[in-house]
Amino acid sequence: MPINGGAQGGWKNPSSDEIKKLLQKSKTIAVVGLSSNPARASNRIAGFLIEKGYRVIPVNPKEKSVLGQKAYPDLRSIPDKIDIVDVFRNPSIVPDIVEAAVACKVGAVWLQENVVSTEAFSRGERAGLMMVMDRCIFKEHRRLFND
Repeated sequence: MPINGGAQGGWKNPSSDEIKKLLQKSKTIAVVGLSSNPARASNRIAGFLIEKGYRVIPVNPKEKSVLGQKAYPDLRSIPDKIDIVDVFRNPSIVPDIVEAAVACKVGAVWLQENVVSTEAFSRGERAGLMMVMDRCIFKEHRRLFND
């Protein structure tokens, strides 16, 4: 797979096989920036993930619950094991989210389309996390599983 990026530097997303294995083995996805507004992409994509059998944990300090799931103000507040952190937030705060993901010992961080932080990507990789950036988890799931 080619290196992505430009003036900000580059990154290399995992292969399609690696992403498929990640999605197959994962059970719990914390969605940072999940909104209760059904018009928001985060809400629609989280609903899709729930339909596909994943446990979705909303992470948003402005929400009490989303899609029937208790919301948490931040990753460190979640008492359960997290397999993937799916991020729908401004790239400027992504390094802090990755630091929290490292502290919580998650398996992977997935930065949605247009959420690009090469600094955060590199930090997560150095810590041993699988990092996916500037990709939509919904589109990738549909592409890899033909659903």
